[in-house]
Amino acid sequence: MGVKLGEFDRETQAFGLATTMGVVPTVKMAGLTLGGGWGQLHGKYGLAVDNVIGGDVVTADGRFLKVSANENEDLFWGIRGGSGNFGVVTSLEFQLHEVGPVFDGAVFYPAEQAKEVLRFWREYAAESPDELVTQGGSFHLPDGVPVFGVAACYCGAVADGERILNPLRKFGSPIADALAPMTYVQLQGMFEAFFPPGRYVYTKSNFLKDLSDEAVDTMVQHVAKSPSPYTFAPFIEHWHGAATRVASTDTAFPHRQYSWNFPAWSIWVSPSETEKNLEWTRGCWQAMKPYLAAGSYGNYVTDEGEAIAREAYGPNYDRLVALKNKYDPTNFFRLNHNVKPAVAPAA
Repeated sequence: MGVKLGEFDRETQAFGLATTMGVVPTVKMAGLTLGGGWGQLHGKYGLAVDNVIGGDVVTADGRFLKVSANENEDLFWGIRGGSGNFGVVTSLEFQLHEVGPVFDGAVFYPAEQAKEVLRFWREYAAESPDELVTQGGSFHLPDGVPVFGVAACYCGAVADGERILNPLRKFGSPIADALAPMTYVQLQGMFEAFFPPGRYVYTKSNFLKDLSDEAVDTMVQHVAKSPSPYTFAPFIEHWHGAATRVASTDTAFPHRQYSWNFPAWSIWVSPSETEKNLEWTRGCWQAMKPYLAAGSYGNYVTDEGEAIAREAYGPNYDRLVALKNKYDPTNFFRLNHNVKPAVAPAA
């Protein structure tokens, strides 16, 4: 079944160590990593793919290959962002970092203050040190109250985090302040309750060209308007620091130049609600389209064919096709954001 993020975080934190992983502990870490691996430590330590230092891959023809910077280097490059296109990745080796207590949590504002919060957050995030990662958007608290929340993680000294996050806590009229010192494992479990198993999920996602006033105004029109109270949309993540200082061609994951990622993440409970949630999600994304870059974080998008694959792999797509020709010329591994070999047999 594969190791889950929560299991990995718990075992590494027993030694005071961690590396960048996602934010929901039930997610499988291999799949998250192969697609890029955004997480709370990316500003300081880069994405999950940036911390992979080796692995094992079983290819379509049954070969067992070790990959690293010194062994099967082309395949090592490809699995770091190329999803499961080239084989079954049976193990991954990660660079770990010393991570102690963090200053973390979220500040929740009334949904109607979203425009003011977004504009403040845009300016505040521009000065973020590498240790600080923020994300936030529109959703409902467990009691049903619609809010616009900004979550934050500061992975440096707790006292510094409290000081640096003080402006966020004092801005506007928050209805709740849940920022506090906590362990990294506690931090990584914060979002688990919002993503219980068994619910229906549909996402649309692209990076923003820029968090302009016009983009903010359009986003605000969709705050608290989803047909489902479990939806996170509109939602944005601030990408910066170490993750954005890697060249776009150093790993197969190419999207290093954007400061904001925009996912519309719809979640609902009954199949009878599917059509209206699909329609709303697509409408929200379509309204934002003028402000979106032609680049997607593949872990956040529902598979919609070759167009999404090209957006996920961006300028590295042709190089990935060459790898596909070498390691999987029959496109055996195709249940993914598929990179098609140059010549594939008819289905």
